[in-house]
This record gives sequence, structure tokens and C-alpha cells, in this order.
Amino acid sequence: MKFAMEPGMANSSKQLSGAEILIRCLHEENVEFVFGYPGGAVLHIYDAIFHQDTFKHILVRHEQAALHAADAYSRSTGKVGVALVTSGPGATNAVTGIATAYMDSIPMVIISGQVPTYAIGEDAFQECDTVGITRPCVKHNFLVKDVKDIAATMKKAFYVAASGRPGPVLVDIPKDITAHFCDFDYPETVHLRSYNPVTKGHLGQIKKALKLLTEAKRPMVYSGGGVVLGDASEHLMKLIQSLGLPITSTLMGLGGFPASDPKFLGMLGMHGTYEANMAMQDCDVLLAVGARFDDRVIGNTAHFLSNPRTIIHIDIDPSSISKRVKIDVPIVGDVKSVLADMNELIATEKPKQNTVELASWFKQIDAWRSKKCMNFAQSSELIKPQYVIQKLHEVTKGEAFVTSDVGQHQMWAAQYYKFEQPRRWINSGGLGTMGVGLPYAMGVQLAHPNAQVACVTGEGSIQMNIQELSTCAQYQLPIKVIMLNNRYLGMVRQWQEFFYENRYSESYMDSLPDFVKLAEAYGHVGMQITKPGDVEGALKEAFAMKSRFVFLDFITDQKENVFPMIQNGKGLSEMILAEDL
Repeated sequence: MKFAMEPGMANSSKQLSGAEILIRCLHEENVEFVFGYPGGAVLHIYDAIFHQDTFKHILVRHEQAALHAADAYSRSTGKVGVALVTSGPGATNAVTGIATAYMDSIPMVIISGQVPTYAIGEDAFQECDTVGITRPCVKHNFLVKDVKDIAATMKKAFYVAASGRPGPVLVDIPKDITAHFCDFDYPETVHLRSYNPVTKGHLGQIKKALKLLTEAKRPMVYSGGGVVLGDASEHLMKLIQSLGLPITSTLMGLGGFPASDPKFLGMLGMHGTYEANMAMQDCDVLLAVGARFDDRVIGNTAHFLSNPRTIIHIDIDPSSISKRVKIDVPIVGDVKSVLADMNELIATEKPKQNTVELASWFKQIDAWRSKKCMNFAQSSELIKPQYVIQKLHEVTKGEAFVTSDVGQHQMWAAQYYKFEQPRRWINSGGLGTMGVGLPYAMGVQLAHPNAQVACVTGEGSIQMNIQELSTCAQYQLPIKVIMLNNRYLGMVRQWQEFFYENRYSESYMDSLPDFVKLAEAYGHVGMQITKPGDVEGALKEAFAMKSRFVFLDFITDQKENVFPMIQNGKGLSEMILAEDL
């Protein structure tokens, strides 16, 4: 590894510039990719990047995309994602990506350039208070004021980002600090007096939880994104198989438990299955694992609490427990560790289960399942978006990494692509960020170069970061874009149909480009599919082109809606089903 000398500056053979130290820090943390975009305040850093070969820098076309790509790299690997942006507009362009990662607890380190220390507070060119702006949407942030602090700060940043409840950490570095010199000494360990996350669950609470679950008449397990992020899927599966419990999952938790297992009731919440929502509402003991009872999951809180039940909640973040719903048995700890302890207790104590009542409970669940709430009528004339996702699952054998943007297409992907493994479903859950799909696919494809990566998107979302078609061309990323094109901002249109008397205010997309020609202009393959009979063949043709980026524009039924649906203010058992209309 080589390091550049700062032009015109004195240096000793043992000392490194701040920029070089930063690069060495990334090397010490085994960083593979840095997603970024250069600018004046980070030019010393980019010069140091030019003289190194330990990681690859990915040049995006917009800073927001850099954050999303680093985010998806993290989601699909479990490693800390790294992004690099310049000061001022570079940092503000990154805020949406930072907030997206923050809402979904994704470990990231963001390095932002800042104007020189002597210019801070003087409204210098491309100056903004990056630390102040990002404070509400980061786990922590730092402003480095001395070159001697860079190494220690970076060590802290990676530790804080990945430990406890993960999240993005921003390190703001003034340009002059990256030009100063000092000795490089990277700490082996880090200790923060005010930050000591609890990882081991209380054994007494775990025993109490297990007793409640085995004695319950109508037990239910509700798993969230914490199971996936905490690498706890195998432990969760073992628990479910040992006790024979029914289980549902949030949008972020999909893949944490195999969708093909008969004990899996599907996704719950606003667009969840009838059986999952009814079981969630009617259970007498509920085990929540790495989930947070958010509004899109439980609907109206008062309605949810109208049915008495005992609630057990396992979460690494104590502030998430009893935040929206009062918890009877709180267990603060790493979900993987807590589930491992619970499984060990089952193996050693062999608790007796209420098998008769459990069988009766599954009989009720099967009755709810018999409604077949996910059925739809495939037209011979129009492509149904659900059908495209079903065929995508068939063609990829359920083994693809699927990224999505936000809207109807996101819900259809979640409902009809049956995820069997964790970290295969990459989407923005908490913030609901349109435009993430394509940069998410970039981050995933770079992390898994030999994998099938499908980006499910809509004609509205894709245009928010469509400039990244250029990045995909530069790095030859063989992503397959599956665009469900209904010429509307679909979810907005659906709500306007249901709740605004069909007043489609600004939801119609009436000046769309020719996406096939646009894809071809970037050197990619473009296809437009208008007939249901051509869907499967087009998908097979696209995925057979293993080394090419393929943009598939599926012209779908404009009037198709996502069902089931729970409107705002309603409860889990107050679903609108397709058959009700």
C-alpha cells in the first residue's frame, strides 16, 4: 500500500497526513468498498485514495445513491457500509440516505468533508453545519478538530455503528485536518464510558417467557428486522420448530424465517395476510423478537390492546420496549443471544406444551387461511403486477437478492416473492424512501458479484436515482430491473381512490420516457413487455444474460390495488380485502 505526500508540505518518513491516516483506518477495519463522490473539501482524501489499493472506491452519480449503495452493502453482508461525501451540498444530499439507514438500524460510517477549521462559522463556500443537520438521524456523529484524533475517532465510529442497536455514524473532517501530519496509531480496542450496550438477556426473564409460551392456548411469534440484522434466523427457526409455534414477520423481517414453512403465516400489518393479522390480534401470549410495534404493523394501538394478551419483547434497544405498547415481560439483549439461551433451556428442561390447545389454535389459523386473501385474477389482456413477481420467484428459484423501491411494487414484492433466507430482501422500511431500489441493487451486486440481483421498482421511484444507470455501466453490474409500470404513483393513486373520492391529484405520470431507449443509451439492454404471455419468457431471457444489465419495463394494469389493506386509524382485524369490493 502506498501513500502520497501532500504537495509542498514537509513530512517525516514516519508521519502521515490526515487523509492518509483516514485511509489506513479504513484498511484496519477491512473495508472492501467506499461509495462516494468527490468535491473540494475531500480532495486530500481522494488523492490518498488514488495512491492505495486496499479497497475499491465506487463513483456514484449522486451522493444520495452513495449512501443507499453503502446501506444495501451492509444489509446484504452484515458488515459496516462506508460512504464518502464532500461538504455543503454533498453532505445535505446524503441526509436522505443517512435517515433511511437510521430508521432501519443499518450500521454505516459516513465520512463528510468540511471547510477548513479557520473558516467554520463564517458562511464559507460550501459550508453547512453537517453535525447539526444530521444529529436527529444518526446514532452518533463527530467533528474532528485535530489530526491526532482521526484514528481514535474512526475506531469509535465503527464500534458505535456496529454494536448494540446498529446505526449510521457520521465523521465530519475539515479539509485542513486532512492535510496536517502526525504519527499513525490505530487503537486495538475502544471504551466509551457512556456507551455500554447490554447484550446478554436476563435469565429469569427468559425462563418466565418460556413458561408463558409453553402454557399459552393461543401463542404467537412476531419477528422483525432485528432477527435479520442480528443474524438470529437459525436460532429463531430452532425455537419455532421446538415449540411448534405460529409465526409472522414484519416487512423488514422477511426471510428471517422460511416463507415455505407451514407455521409461517406471512407478513403482518397494513398489507399483511388475513391469517397473520387475525392471529396477531387474537393471540393470548405474544413473543415479539427484534420488532418495534410500529404503526404500520399493529394499526390502531387502542384497537390492538382491546384484546387482552401477555406480551414478551426481546430487543437490544431498551428504549424500544414499551415505547408504543406496554410490555409484560421485557428482555433487553441481543436477539441471537437471548434466543440461544431460550433454546438451551428448552433442550435441558424439556418444558411440557399445551398440545391440545395448540392444535385447536392452528385449526383456527387454517380457517383464516382458507380465505386465500392473496388470490388474484390474472387477466389475459393486462399484466397483473402480482403475476410478474410470482414469475420472478419461479425464474430465479427464490434465490435472488431482491431490492425494491417504495410503493405498490414494494408491497407486491414482499407479498409474492417468498423469501427463504435472511438478507435477501433489501428495502426501505422505516423511512419509506423512493429512489433506493437501483442504488440498493448496486451495493448488493458489488457485495455478491455472482448472485442474481433483481431491482423491483415503479416508473415513479426509478426516476429519482435513474442517473445511477451510468454507475452500473461503469462497473458492469449485471442487475435486472423489474419495473412494474402502471403510469401512476400507484400507492398514492390507491389512497386517492379509497379515501379521496377518486381525486387523482398529481399522481398520474403523463410524460414518461421511453425506458428501453433510455437503458440502451447507457449501454444496457432494454425490454418492454405488454402481454401476460410474454412475462415468463422475458424474465428467462433477461436472467440468461448473466453479464448484462437488463431493464424490463412491464406495462401493468393501472387499476390494480394492493390487498389486504388496513387504513390509517383502523385495527388489525379491520382489513379491506379484494373480495369485499
